Amino acid sequence: MKVSDSLHARDRVPRHLQATVPCAPGAQRRLSDRRQRVLWSVLYGSFNARRRRPPRRLNDGRYHALDWHSAHLLAVSIGILLLSVGDALLTLTLMSYGAVEVNPVMAMLVYGSPAVFTALKMAMTGISVMLLVLLARYRFMRVVKVELILYGVLAGYMILIRHEFGMLQVISDLRLF
Repeated sequence: MKVSDSLHARDRVPRHLQATVPCAPGAQRRLSDRRQRVLWSVLYGSFNARRRRPPRRLNDGRYHALDWHSAHLLAVSIGILLLSVGDALLTLTLMSYGAVEVNPVMAMLVYGSPAVFTALKMAMTGISVMLLVLLARYRFMRVVKVELILYGVLAGYMILIRHEFGMLQVISDLRLF
């Protein structure tokens, strides 16, 4: 029995596919499928990213995921998430002093259970930020870069937190008199 015959006997690819995708001379096929090692692939891809740039062809309209994103997107994402936590805490504090939630969707949640409100707010914000980071190199409606939308969300949260601190200031001033 030749070496090549023993390799084909151990190979998991059906014989009719072996002729269409030949191995290089002297090369051996792996016995295990590399796509079955999910955890290894995630860990390896986290430290050895391959897709760092968008596609080279400008007319290619399909979505292309990147393995590696800019560091400033991490800072913006963490800032948005921290400000979202602060917004949830300030909202609950203000509502304990008698403020009213203006957002009708969040009003249903905050009046039901503060824990569910906080968990759902963090989940919605986290998923939204993750999607925006994945699409950061694209343009929304071919006009605005999605990366700029992330900066807009961060600025919006800063303005909202400032407004809520102003409301707390007014409440504390009213309580003194």
